[in-house]
Order: sequence, then C-alpha cells, then structure tokens
Amino acid sequence: MEVANFINGQKVRNGQTLMDVVSPLDGSIISNMPLSSSKEVDQAVEAAKNAFPAWSGMTIKERVQVFFKYRQLLEENIEELTQLVHVENGKTMGEARAEVLKSIELCEFAVSMPQIVTNEIQEVSKGVECRIERKPLGVVACITPFNFPNMVPHWTVPNALVLGNTVILKPSELVPLSAQRMGELLKEAGLPDGVFNIVNGGKDVVEAICDHPEIKATSFVGSTRVAKIVYKRSSNNLQRCVALGGAKNHLLVLPDAHVDMTANNVVASMAGCAGQRCMAASVMVGVDRVQHIIDRMVEEAKAIVPGDNLGSVISKEAKERIERYITEAEAQGAKILIDGRNATVPGKEGGFYVGPTIIDYVKPDMAVAKEEIFGPVISIIRAKDLDEAIQIENSSNYGNAAAVFTQSGGLAKKVMEGASAGMIGVNIGVPVPREPFSFGGWNESKFGVGDITGKSSIEFWTQNKKTTTKWNPEDKRDWMS
Repeated sequence: MEVANFINGQKVRNGQTLMDVVSPLDGSIISNMPLSSSKEVDQAVEAAKNAFPAWSGMTIKERVQVFFKYRQLLEENIEELTQLVHVENGKTMGEARAEVLKSIELCEFAVSMPQIVTNEIQEVSKGVECRIERKPLGVVACITPFNFPNMVPHWTVPNALVLGNTVILKPSELVPLSAQRMGELLKEAGLPDGVFNIVNGGKDVVEAICDHPEIKATSFVGSTRVAKIVYKRSSNNLQRCVALGGAKNHLLVLPDAHVDMTANNVVASMAGCAGQRCMAASVMVGVDRVQHIIDRMVEEAKAIVPGDNLGSVISKEAKERIERYITEAEAQGAKILIDGRNATVPGKEGGFYVGPTIIDYVKPDMAVAKEEIFGPVISIIRAKDLDEAIQIENSSNYGNAAAVFTQSGGLAKKVMEGASAGMIGVNIGVPVPREPFSFGGWNESKFGVGDITGKSSIEFWTQNKKTTTKWNPEDKRDWMS
C-alpha cells in the first residue's frame, strides 16, 4: 500500500522525502511514506478550518450517521485491517484482530453520543431560563503511537468528529498503513472532505502541530519523555492538551492468590502484544511466600513461542534496548528464570523478536525495576508484607496501572485505596476500562486534565456555551437587572 498524506479528501504526495516502512515480522520493506513539514500541516489545517462550519453546523444525530456506516465498513474489512496491523506492527493475527474489534467497540460508543451529550436547561427565575450547550472547539489534532496503529486513533478520532470538530491525525511514522486505510474508509462512509486529514512524518510534524495557532486542542499518546515535550509546547501555545505517557505497572501478588489464574494473567499481561502496551505488567511484587506462583508463571512462559503466539517488537533498536536491560539486570545480580534474548524465528531471521523473560530477585533501584522497557519482560521484586509492596508501587514515577492478586477482599481494598495509579485491577492483569469509562493514568503517565476517551472525552473535545434568556417584560426588575 502506498502511504500518502490525506488532505481535503485527497491523497497528497508531492516532493517530500520518503522514509521506508519496515515490517518487524521479518525486516522487509513494506511501503514508504512522506516525511512532511509544517507546510503540509498548514495545508491540512486550512482544509479542516474550511470544513468546520458545515460539519459543526450539522446536528450530532446527523454526524453520527457517518459512523454507523463506518462501523459497518470496519466489520466488512476486518480481515484486511487485521492483516495491516499484523504486518506493520508485528502483533500476532489474534492480537491484531482483537485490536480492530476494539476499534469497532469505540465506534459504537461514538454513535451513542446523541444519547449522552444532551443540553441542560432550567427556569432559574420567573420567565428566565439558563441553558448550557456543548460546542466543538474547531480544528483539533491527534498524535498516535506505534503500538496500537488501529485502536489508538479510534480512541480519539470518532469522538472528536462526532462532537463537531475537524481533525488532523499524525500517526507514528513506524505504522502509517492502518491510518491510511482509516482515511479511505471514513471517506467511503460519507465523511465530507476536509473534516478528517492525515499528515505523515516525524518530529517536524509534531512540532508544527504544537505550534499551530489554528489548532485548538491536541491529544498525544506515546512515551513520557515526548509527552512532556508535547504538553509543554502545545500548552505554551494556548492549546488544550492531554498527553498520555509511559508506564511501569506493578502487579502485587499475595500468597493466597489463585495460582493458575494469577500465573496465567501475569504472564499474559507481560507478554501480550510483545509487552508493547502501556498497560503491560512490568514489575511483579511478590508478597511473602509466593514461590509456588512464580514456578507456575515459569511454566506458563515456556508455552509462549516467538513467531507463534508471541509477536515481534517494533524495531531492531527496540530489540537491542530490551536485551540490554536484561543483560544489565543479570550483571547486577538478578536471576533470569526465563531468558528471551537472542530469539529468532525460522524463516523470519530478519525479524525483531524477544522471547518472554522473567527476572527474579530484582532490587527496586535496578533499571529494570524503574524504567519502561516496553517488551515481554517482567521483573520480580520480593516484599515481606503488603505495606512494603504498596510502598514499592508508590515509589514509581509512573502511575498508569496497578493490580493485586488475592482472594481477600480486605487486602484488595487496601491496594485499591493505596496504589498510586489511575487504573486499578483486582485479579486482572490488564485493567483497561471499557467504554463509557475513560482511559488515563496518574503521575508521569499523564499530563493535562481529563481524559481523551469515554465520557471524559466529551469535556476535552467541547466547550460550554451558556445562554440566559428573559421573556417577561412586565417584571421590570429581577435578580438579573
């Protein structure tokens, strides 16, 4: 598939430098894409600005009709969309399909907006009414990461559009194919030209979005380092911004936890999507006597095979970085229970694979215990009691997710109340809220106020218009005079 910018309903590809798009499955070149500049961002913003009056002028019930059709197109093209995610991201086919199914679910939430976004009106005094209406912001932008090339754009784009905004999408330069197809299917669904635009590229495009005076709000999902930069830069230019960053999710495992369920959930959380998700298990805090659970985890991990039920990581650089963390932990005295270094897949020797890795006896000050690895690696820290385990979790700079595995409601509640994270799981390894509940962490996992998904997204993508009317001329004076 040829990748082009998508501006005003047309594919645009003239004169820009091209970058190869590499499949992490085998290292092959699958496409190339334009490295755009501020010039292309200006063109996309102009198209979105021109399309805004007509699009925002429709009723919300009219706007959602596009997404009823679009959801149908996602279903009709699910095999193609699954294959695109598989090839450009390296997920297994099952994981890629699950990602597209989640995008369909996100569209279902967007088309429910007319039942959720209702105006408020009240007679506040005799003959005097106050009214609040939700109004779109205007041109907004969404900057999305490589790890969910189909799903994360659907976190933001359907909601922002249904609420009446026009959108500029900047997908990760590593995975532009799914976004390209999204633009084509939205046009097929009847979205007017200019309402949705895609600008491909790298740092230059991100900076141009943050700096653009006509862009009213920007959402970002990616690493914490870049999230901080985007939040500061866009906010400094008077944009609204919510920037979701990285994570170091702690799973607290207690001795009374159900052995098979816990081992299965922890390992699946660690290795699912090759560990390349901000909700992946990264640290297991084993409380007191949990060796029997760790032994079962090792058995579970042995059944995970790169190229079979474990996908690739995104790039050669990612593979090398992940393996450096493992080597460093081993040199510092940690014990490697399952070693995923030097993994290869027959017939795909050029691919970027890291096998499931379990590292025991990790100390809280080691890099593998503190830094986001973004691979199928879990570090085990031993804690004498639950208070120490919660203290270890609280010491992390991040705050996306935390989970506890126990059969005690009282101990679970203690973790629910004490963990410093925005999303908590009890006997769940990946505690992602489902719509209408929103997604978002705390601390250095999120910058900005509110969330960009679920019901909370309504606040982010709209502004309130307050109208007060008086139709009682016979009352010469009242509280408003």
